[in-house]
Amino acid sequence: MKIDYQEPSKDLLMRIDIHEKYGSANIDVWTNDLLKPQAGMKILDVGCGAGKLSFLFNEYTKGQAQITGGDFSEELLDKARAKNKELGAKIDFQFLDFNEKFKFENNTFDLCTSAFAIYYASDLKFTFGEAHRVLKSGGRLFVSGPLPENKQMFYDIIKEATNATIPPMPGSSRFKGDIFNTIDSIFAKTELHKFENHLTFPAVAPFIDYVRASLSEDRRLWTSMFNGKDEYEALIKKIESVAQNWLERDGKLVMTKVVGGILATK
Repeated sequence: MKIDYQEPSKDLLMRIDIHEKYGSANIDVWTNDLLKPQAGMKILDVGCGAGKLSFLFNEYTKGQAQITGGDFSEELLDKARAKNKELGAKIDFQFLDFNEKFKFENNTFDLCTSAFAIYYASDLKFTFGEAHRVLKSGGRLFVSGPLPENKQMFYDIIKEATNATIPPMPGSSRFKGDIFNTIDSIFAKTELHKFENHLTFPAVAPFIDYVRASLSEDRRLWTSMFNGKDEYEALIKKIESVAQNWLERDGKLVMTKVVGGILATK
């Protein structure tokens, strides 16, 4: 399955910031409680972006784990390296395309993770096969991503504003099915965990910021709904109007992020 899509880094960073500002639960705590990374571990973070998960593990292990973060966005890698230098951390950030063979030896890592990234892989069997190959015996893979019921309010508002069909999202549409089943076919043991985070927007403006970060004209997944900047801005105005009606009716806008965590053991 070829996925011709690369999310603009500014959109990704905007959404991460909004999750932290308006969320009710901390996905970092959930992740650490689930994985409990230990000092001395060798950890590979695939699709590391600006390094959020890599820095989380580094802090949790007090800098005593050997962490490698890989991504194909040089822009995000530059941000990760700058923060790495600022913190005085020793994380190795390097280029990694998860659609290509991983440049690591067999049986290298104790833990391989990927947060909201690897589900865009073109060939799931190949990519998760590579994760399996570079893990040690008994090593674990952890993949997080949106479940089908994720951010239902967001889609309901867009449907009301446009009366159009929402295009299938590669993350949520693949996660419980193709992704889980592929991992389960490769690894010895596979579990599905769930995390919920209620984002409460006290005003329409930050919600629209989230919409723009998910629906921008650079985001190819949504282009069936608009053609060019003028149509995009007209669409935003419709969504803003519906969101304002919902806010006046309910007093707030609450969007529930429902995230799955697939934890597999080699």
